[in-house]
Amino acid sequence: MNSSLRKELERSGQIIQTTVGDSMQPMLYNRKSAVVIKKTDGILKKYDLPLYQRPDGKYVLHRILKVRKNDYIICGDNRWKRETVPHDWVIGCTTGYYKDKKLISVDDKKYQTYVHLWCRFFIIRAAILWIKDLPSRILYKIVKI
Repeated sequence: MNSSLRKELERSGQIIQTTVGDSMQPMLYNRKSAVVIKKTDGILKKYDLPLYQRPDGKYVLHRILKVRKNDYIICGDNRWKRETVPHDWVIGCTTGYYKDKKLISVDDKKYQTYVHLWCRFFIIRAAILWIKDLPSRILYKIVKI
């Protein structure tokens, strides 16, 4: 996602953007999926899929697992590490995505079912992903030494 994303969202109020990366699989695929992002002004809710910008300038699209007074606990569907994201980093929220050239709304029953099941089993999913990621973390520590 490019650096003019924030400006375009501010200007038009809504954008369609191709996703980059695998952090939201199996829902969104690297350079194959597109999301509809709408500008937001208020506090989002649990399971929303916000677009936020980190201080380093990188744009990220991950799911809200918990809403707190000043921030969100967020994690990608294909990740085990949670991230704390202040409300003011969020610039937009997903309203739908394209799958096989068909627009799927976040209000769609199948989407809602996916989200609730996927998030309900977060601990199990996170444990599996943590174990799967273990060899690369060990290798990283060995190389670092």
